[in-house]
Amino acid sequence: MQIHDLKRVHKNKTDRIVGRGGKHAKTSGRGTKGQSSRAGNKKRPELRDIIKKLPKLRGYRTNSYEIKPAHISLDMIVKVFPQGGVITPAILVEKKAVKKFKGFTPKVKILGGKEKFGIKIQVSKCKVSSTAKEMIEKAGGEVTI
Repeated sequence: MQIHDLKRVHKNKTDRIVGRGGKHAKTSGRGTKGQSSRAGNKKRPELRDIIKKLPKLRGYRTNSYEIKPAHISLDMIVKVFPQGGVITPAILVEKKAVKKFKGFTPKVKILGGKEKFGIKIQVSKCKVSSTAKEMIEKAGGEVTI
């Protein structure tokens, strides 16, 4: 065995370049350059910036999440019920005059129409506008809430 064939069991440890940060060398695990490599680095959360850009709704809102009723005009009722009859939200959904809302039968409000109304209908479990109520009662129908 020659002297040039000898090898150490443990390799030489090289001194690390100082970067202040424990065992990390040079940049102390902060990457290189820029805002995030400096001391006192604080970045604003992106979500906060998004929130700050959204407009605020002013005022005091009590019923902002109230589900509004489905609207149907008397003109549409004439098309769906040409001979008249009983009108309830369930029957309107059944005849496909009103769509279900999230799988439930919605509240319904009947509004006045442009055409003359001459059909006898009985409205129940529906909200009715004042003009629609007058037109229904003139035609000989009745409104029960």
